[in-house]
Amino acid sequence: MASPWSNARTDGAIRAALEAAVAAPAAGRARPGAVSAVGAADAAKDAHAAHAENGAAARPAPAPAGTGRDGRDEAELARQFRHAMRRLTAAVSIVATREHGARYGMTATALSTLSTEPPAIVVCINRNASVYLPLARTRRFSVNLLQARQADLIAPFSGKLEHAARFAFGAWREARGLPVLSGAQATLLCRVDVMYGYGSHDLVIGRVEAVTAAESVAPLLWQNGGPAAASGLGA
Repeated sequence: MASPWSNARTDGAIRAALEAAVAAPAAGRARPGAVSAVGAADAAKDAHAAHAENGAAARPAPAPAGTGRDGRDEAELARQFRHAMRRLTAAVSIVATREHGARYGMTATALSTLSTEPPAIVVCINRNASVYLPLARTRRFSVNLLQARQADLIAPFSGKLEHAARFAFGAWREARGLPVLSGAQATLLCRVDVMYGYGSHDLVIGRVEAVTAAESVAPLLWQNGGPAAASGLGA
């Protein structure tokens, strides 16, 4: 199907530019009859300019800055998005790492299983979080899924406390050089495989190297801006 921007004048300009590039003497040691890199680049620019000139009227104008597709202000859209996401119930975890003897940790709810073969998880971490740079440098971290009775750990690991002071809360030990929370619902020891940046966060893909899990199932959840406990539908 012909391009909607194609016409005789545009096609003639493209052909003329390419013929001129082929006919021009090649610079340096280019082979006889070869199109020089400069000539080809100029021909491509001319063709692109002609294409853009004829297609400008056909392309839709970009959306005004600061508005969404339906014209709503971006700030209002963000507010509504946060309000809606409060309805998303998620398990609460503490992501922790260690660098040069210092421990770093933060609460996380944006965490999910990514793969079972190989075992891998993905966790979203704000690049302003104190744990972010140590984790990015060491490429190793633990994920500690909290029990319902460990709700008192949410505040210190999501507030303004210095990283070292946070670990005064909870019973922490070390496993393979990483901080591990005793009594956690489950603990995963991970090595960073890939980190993808998007907006204010990085999506950290962690390859799971070791797992421990409690027998009982009583996860701490985050729902509508506060901690919650799970219960079976038959309970």
